[in-house]
Amino acid sequence: MPTAASPIDPTTTDAWRRLTELAAAYEPDLRRALADEEWVRRSTLTAGDLRVDLSKNLVTPEIWKALRDLAAEVGLEARRDAMLAGERINVTEDRAVLHTALRLPRDASLELDGQDVVGDVHEVLDRVYAFAEDVRSGTWRGFTGRPIRTVVNIGIGGSDLGPVMAYEALKAYVQDGLECRFISNIDPTDAAETLAGLDAETLAGLDAETTLFIVASKTFGTLETLTNARLCRSWLLDGIRAADADAGREDGPIVARHFVAVSTALDKVAEFGIDPANAFGFWDWVGGRYSVDSAIGTSLAVAIGPKRFQEFLAGFHAIDEHFRSAPLEANVPALMGLLNVWYTNFLGASSHAVLPYAQSLHRFAAYLQQLTMESNGKSVRWDGTPVATDTGEVFWGEPGTNGQHAFYQLIHQGTRLIPADFIAFATPAHPLRDGDTDVHELLLANFLAQTKALAFGKTPDEVRAEGTDEAIVPARVFPGNRPTTSIMAPALTPTALGQLIALYEHITFTQGIVWGIDSFDQWGVELGKQLAMQIAPAVAGEAGALAQQDASTRAMIDYYREQRTR
Repeated sequence: MPTAASPIDPTTTDAWRRLTELAAAYEPDLRRALADEEWVRRSTLTAGDLRVDLSKNLVTPEIWKALRDLAAEVGLEARRDAMLAGERINVTEDRAVLHTALRLPRDASLELDGQDVVGDVHEVLDRVYAFAEDVRSGTWRGFTGRPIRTVVNIGIGGSDLGPVMAYEALKAYVQDGLECRFISNIDPTDAAETLAGLDAETLAGLDAETTLFIVASKTFGTLETLTNARLCRSWLLDGIRAADADAGREDGPIVARHFVAVSTALDKVAEFGIDPANAFGFWDWVGGRYSVDSAIGTSLAVAIGPKRFQEFLAGFHAIDEHFRSAPLEANVPALMGLLNVWYTNFLGASSHAVLPYAQSLHRFAAYLQQLTMESNGKSVRWDGTPVATDTGEVFWGEPGTNGQHAFYQLIHQGTRLIPADFIAFATPAHPLRDGDTDVHELLLANFLAQTKALAFGKTPDEVRAEGTDEAIVPARVFPGNRPTTSIMAPALTPTALGQLIALYEHITFTQGIVWGIDSFDQWGVELGKQLAMQIAPAVAGEAGALAQQDASTRAMIDYYREQRTR
């Protein structure tokens, strides 16, 4: 079993050597593989409500065996068990990694340093649920006595990407009369445009009366989040006072009815004007990109309600249990993580497309970008030694069928190998018909056609058989043997969304263990933030700060100040 001090170098294992040999000899032929019904049957697995078809991947039984052997040699299962037990596998921060505890049922038991983690989690969840019910029922009202109609989540990174992705995905479950908006970017355009729609000129202050802000920052010190929170506070105060001549000069009573926090820094929360009783905490063993199922998801809990949020958590837990208990040959997240290692380290892939055939998942790829690339974008192992392999992939994607008219050309006929995950749902949120055509079935036909086209391609003879001019036959040939994984669920429910998120969490974990890296720190985001604070005075025109900058930075600042003055 690997320890914190000694990750196993995967390149020294017998399995790695075997995979290198198999890659060198491998000649993909998905047409032949997919003619074998037994291959398809054995390659189709289930995890929770997810049906996962791995048959269109560039693997053979021998490759699968070698990948499972690799998992065994690097101690994947032991490391998984250590994570689930609360061991401090986040080595560089000396922290446990217990996002899975956020979705344990109330009657479960897990102690960390003598503290009942499950009890702590449910204590916070109960407070979040009570708050959500108060907002949804109209019990919680703004300063002027009007019920809340708009919830604005102010966060960045995991405090924004998770909530906005899940809210967009589950809009079909949002209570009528409520909406959520999200502000994250320090670019003032983000706050200005989000608030503009809440402040019609002829109804000055009207919507301020029905707007609630959730400030999500564990330390309550994140530059972008606190800057945007102050902008929103100013907007709120102006709006309330324009609507209520008796509002008075004190800010505190107004802010206290329109701001809550997700934070553990209660002193800073109070200093901002938020009642600490309306602050919902989480723990240092929850990374931001793993936190949507914590109090960070408060905006989602308000939007869809506690019952649906509990279903969301149950979806996560179902995949956690699958990952914990399924044997390796049937363990979907482990196998998908091993597949990504195969493509990255043996077949030269450097990116991975995630293509949901569901418009509601239009923010899912952006969410996965942080989950996967912040987790596995590392060049040293958890003991500080250099990695021995390439790590991480560039995750990207857009919903089908939009992507078909944009970047699919590169996936089909480009020179780069791009593994792709296709995601679809059997039942649509909005069943519409175009005459006699079920539009959702048309969407699913595209979902199925794309994976088939990528696998089978089109040969020169097939192109010629269509009567194509010989001069353009090469341009119309599709090489095929482009790998895809197909994932389908009954419907995009809160449960299914939780399952999808947990699936990719554990895929990411699996890859990190093979590579021997700490997937749970994110030191790479720190340097730029530190330098921004040093450069800010120079941008504002402070001569001494400007003189300390390098020539390139000084020149850009000079240009900026010249243009801003004009």
